[in-house]
Amino acid sequence: MSSATADPRPRAVVSDGAVTVAGWRCRDCAHPMTHQVLRCPVCRGPMEEAAFSPGGEVFASTCLRVRVPGHEPPFAMAYLLLDDGPRVLVHTEGEQPLRTGSRAVITSITADGDLIAAGREQEAS
Repeated sequence: MSSATADPRPRAVVSDGAVTVAGWRCRDCAHPMTHQVLRCPVCRGPMEEAAFSPGGEVFASTCLRVRVPGHEPPFAMAYLLLDDGPRVLVHTEGEQPLRTGSRAVITSITADGDLIAAGREQEAS
């Protein structure tokens, strides 16, 4: 029996400097996901490949001050609710957590496959 497991991190694609998050969307109810499943967990409809934009709203953010392999503490992470897609876990610039409800955009991917996002100030309306 193999002990290898699939990488749970979302797949991201960089093309001409622009980042998109690869995933799947239900054909029936449009539920988005970052990992492949045969049927939608919401309505059991068929899934199809999709690409999601890198921008979204910060759902939650924190600063980690414990050692994690490959990361030197302290460092910040956040859950980003993509505008047209699922919620993804991202590393953020610096050690200051992003404000919940603020805007952020995925700007790059590390060599290990971690998504990196930067906070974006809300434009005055």
